Amino acid sequence: MAPKRKSDGYRDRERPGKKVKQDVAKQEKTKLIFEPRPEWHTAEVPTLAANEIKVLPPQHVVDDLHEYATKLLREENVAYTASHMAGSSSHKFMSTIMASGTLEDKISALTLMVQESPMHTMQAFDNLVALAKKRSRNQALMAVAALKDLLGQGVVLPADRKLRAFGKQPGMLSTLQGKGAKWIAGEALPGGMDKRHLMLWAYEDWLKRKFFELLQILETWCNDEVEYARSRALTYVFELLKDKPEQEENLLRLLVNKLGDTEKKIASRASYLLLQLENTHPAMRTVITSGIEADSLFRPGQSLHAKYYAVITLNQTILSQKEEAVANKLLEIYFSLFVQLLKPAEEQARPANITAKGTPQGGGGKAGKMAAKKRKAEERNEEAEMQTRDKLMSQVLAGVNRAFPFADTNTPGFEKQMDTIFRVAHSSNFNTAIQALMLIQQISSTKHYSADRFYRTLYESLLDPRLYGSSKQVMYLNLLYKTLKADLNAKRVQAFVKRLLQVIGMHEPAFACGVLYLISELETTFPSIRNMITEPEVGDEDEEEHFVDVPEDGAENGSVTEPVTKSTSNGTHSNVYDPRKRDPEHAHADRSCLWELLPTLQHFHPSVSLFASSILVAKEMPPKPDPQQHTLMHFLDRFVYRNAKTKAAVSRGASIMQPMAGSSAADLLVKPGEGAARAGAPVNSEAFWAKRVEDVAADEVFFHSYFNQAGGKKKGGAGKKEKRRKERDEEDSEAAEDDAEDEIWQAIAQSRPDVEGIGSDDDDLSFGDLEDGREDGSEPGLDLGGGDEDEDGAEGGAAVKPTADDFAEMDGFPELESDDDALLGSDEEAAMDLDDEEEEEEDKEEEEEMSRNKKQRKQKKKLKALPTFASAEDYARLLADEVEDY
Repeated sequence: MAPKRKSDGYRDRERPGKKVKQDVAKQEKTKLIFEPRPEWHTAEVPTLAANEIKVLPPQHVVDDLHEYATKLLREENVAYTASHMAGSSSHKFMSTIMASGTLEDKISALTLMVQESPMHTMQAFDNLVALAKKRSRNQALMAVAALKDLLGQGVVLPADRKLRAFGKQPGMLSTLQGKGAKWIAGEALPGGMDKRHLMLWAYEDWLKRKFFELLQILETWCNDEVEYARSRALTYVFELLKDKPEQEENLLRLLVNKLGDTEKKIASRASYLLLQLENTHPAMRTVITSGIEADSLFRPGQSLHAKYYAVITLNQTILSQKEEAVANKLLEIYFSLFVQLLKPAEEQARPANITAKGTPQGGGGKAGKMAAKKRKAEERNEEAEMQTRDKLMSQVLAGVNRAFPFADTNTPGFEKQMDTIFRVAHSSNFNTAIQALMLIQQISSTKHYSADRFYRTLYESLLDPRLYGSSKQVMYLNLLYKTLKADLNAKRVQAFVKRLLQVIGMHEPAFACGVLYLISELETTFPSIRNMITEPEVGDEDEEEHFVDVPEDGAENGSVTEPVTKSTSNGTHSNVYDPRKRDPEHAHADRSCLWELLPTLQHFHPSVSLFASSILVAKEMPPKPDPQQHTLMHFLDRFVYRNAKTKAAVSRGASIMQPMAGSSAADLLVKPGEGAARAGAPVNSEAFWAKRVEDVAADEVFFHSYFNQAGGKKKGGAGKKEKRRKERDEEDSEAAEDDAEDEIWQAIAQSRPDVEGIGSDDDDLSFGDLEDGREDGSEPGLDLGGGDEDEDGAEGGAAVKPTADDFAEMDGFPELESDDDALLGSDEEAAMDLDDEEEEEEDKEEEEEMSRNKKQRKQKKKLKALPTFASAEDYARLLADEVEDY
């Protein structure tokens, strides 16, 4: 027989005692050395004695301490997992998600667990790192993003310092000095060191190694073949570098290396992120500049593509007067790049395949199709490389222009770099040469280096045929204005003016207008330019002759002493204008007149001739020309009328280190877009038509006259159409009144048969008879006779012969010598006659259409007036007529 079970009351009396024992065991079990907290690096630990570090402790002692600290840390994690992770309902829910949730839910749960206490959830952190190593891009990038949020924006890493390795902790190194350096495992910890110190140092060392492991994962994704994966990894690297200082050297190297990415979007994004990093941390500009120099620009075997993006990153660096060292560093980098780029490209001889007999493979004949195709591909690559080299040179010059005002240029080595810049000014790309000239002008105006050489180079560039197709003509005009206005030599300026007028004949009207406006502006500073227009040239006969004596031996030989004028060795006078002189100062342009201004008075473009005439007669100049308003495309756009833009155009791509044109308006001659701001009403608007001819610009006179004529015709045509429309409306209203009267009369006739109506039997006339009478040209009514004779008779339609009196009446008309004289006349009269004939034809067509409409309305009236049924008498009469026919 089974023993009896104890009653429920007895069990209830025993349960409180068991519960107390379980709570005591649980409290002993959940006792942790470190309190769980998100900011583990701010935990308070006992302060250690700060001893002077004279020698490093033995490595085996450090290793033993590290092993003991790792054991303590692992036990702490196990205790935390057994107590805290199993007791709370939220932790149980997260455990359920970890077991059966989606990947995104698992990553979120792991992130929440690590945020609660990073030191006690090392396993969860390891799981996130393992997910980041998956081959699936989606899963791995999600895990990397979670780790980035924890380590970057989160509080897992300290924000004010880098992580330290276990053997480099200053507290441990200072404690293990003297007797403390002989510690053996199992003994008491030396120098006041306890378990909390060891666990804190061990976790920091473990976290540092995990962070480096994350960098290796990011480096893998930065080199992925998919562009999206590389872009996301690049963004994660930037955010880690921006938020925390840990591993900043390696993170910066990853970011700089992506400047050489084959995809332009990735390289451009890397450049943008580096500039954003400089704005966020201005103190890192020197570090970033050095990193770009070492890892990108002067790295062996680096491509021009990577160097280009590195240079455009450097020349966008924001500088100030307080950062002179950064500006000097940039100038040093730029001039080193000049030396590399200006080296002559050595053509590598392509070795031919030599046969055993010593002859070239293939017999040295004409290359085949594959060889020719390969050669074309190589030529395309060489051309692309040359274009990239020119773009790189242009960006280097832009960087020098931007860094020069902030750098210290008093060093003796800087003047030696001027030769390098002058070599760039004679490069194959004219746009690059213009930038080099701008740099030389800036240097020579402040440091007075090689001023005469600069003017000779600028004077020579005016004859360069590449200026015609250059896209930087506005920049070139502003450079001329800034240079010549600051010049103190009037003769040199006059030589420039004369050569400018000599070359504008082969340029577009936009450049010609800019040159003429430049000359008018220079007249205010140099009045001697006006003398070249108003005063005649000084001829040779006006000069004083210099006489010299012929040697006596010549007289003895019978020669006669004659006056000899002093001349140069080449037989020409030294004071005559010579356009072939290299130096404008010695061209003697001041002794010549501006004859070159006369052809521009007959220029085909009205604006050019207007500017030229204003200079010639010294009247007020037209407004400042806009280069965009005098191009062929702008002229063609005038014939395409679009609605005006409601919003002003926003300038994009402006550089911070190169402000938009207008900040230094005193140095600008012309500025693109000013004409659009001054533009008035569109040419096809009434506001433009209402202007007087005197108030219209020279290039808009044609449109003003054309639209005035076209607008007058439109108004006249509209008035005629309006008049005809009113007449048509009146006729329609009259026809409606007639219809109403007919309906009333028909109703009366039907109600009273004794009244003679439209359907009376005695009415032998029909409406068709009346219409026939109208069509014959006679008055509507009955034919009463008198018109039945022949047409040749004397009455009715007899033909009347012209008499002499009739010819006498034509004496008033002008006599015509021949038939051709009748066709003579001006084109305007012929055009007016054609217009009148067209209008008459249109009027006739409209009248015919109105007459057709009238006839149709009358026929409708007749049909409506007819009765629905015929009378009995009419029906009987019709039957009788049919019987007689049979």
